[in-house]
Amino acid sequence: MIDETVEEIREMRTHSSSIVAVKATRALRDLVDREFATVDEFERDLEHNAGALRRANPSHASLHNAMREVTRSVVGRADTVESAQKILESTIDRVVDDVETGKREAAEQLATTFEDDETFLTHDYSSTVLEAIEEVAGPDTSLTAYVTEARPRYLGRKTARKLAALDGIEPHLMVDSAAGEFLPEVDRVIVGMDCIVDRTLYNRIGTFPLVATANQVGVPVTVVGSGAKIIVDGFRFENEIRSGSEVMLEPVEGIEIENPAYDATPVELVDSVITDEGRREF
Repeated sequence: MIDETVEEIREMRTHSSSIVAVKATRALRDLVDREFATVDEFERDLEHNAGALRRANPSHASLHNAMREVTRSVVGRADTVESAQKILESTIDRVVDDVETGKREAAEQLATTFEDDETFLTHDYSSTVLEAIEEVAGPDTSLTAYVTEARPRYLGRKTARKLAALDGIEPHLMVDSAAGEFLPEVDRVIVGMDCIVDRTLYNRIGTFPLVATANQVGVPVTVVGSGAKIIVDGFRFENEIRSGSEVMLEPVEGIEIENPAYDATPVELVDSVITDEGRREF
């Protein structure tokens, strides 16, 4: 399961960084059922596999934090393999609960900020943003959502489809480059976050030009995510460079295709950051 999860993370088959952290943490449960001759052997295997999962996507702060917390809580804490495995099992449950609780409570905090008849624009696919919208959706709700396609992987189409299935939500899907055309019609921009490091928001590619344009036309920007994604130290963001085949299926001689997964937005361009702990100031 660990090797399969590493491959899934590398291929970005899971779109939410929080869900990636949960899957990676749960994958380490494989080590609970394996046989080890010594505690040292068990701990080496744990550190090796946690490191492999973390390196599968070095841009995910949630993944980094989860793997670091598991190894910190287990290594050097037991005298027998059996007790070390029990500690690992309980640590996995705790870390998964922390990630899921932070995500859920951040969504609940965002849900309280929606106003009836509000029109907003969102980018790409954020499970936290979607969870907040699902919480407020209903027969008495009236929200209009503009959604970017989020090229080249078109994850915004997935967002639009999910919104279309909710009562009281009217989704509009558009190409990324049309955002400037529709921004004057929206009340605010709402985006998720991969992480915030050193007063810089890292999120899916296309976030920076969207936020910068929103600032130019006077539209406020709300960012939402678990407070665990706001990193003070111990993490250096590494952008993921995706395959050029996502942009152009057949390579053309003489063209170098650029396909970064994330971009960087100064937090000074953001009006509010909402986490599970409420609104954060920068």
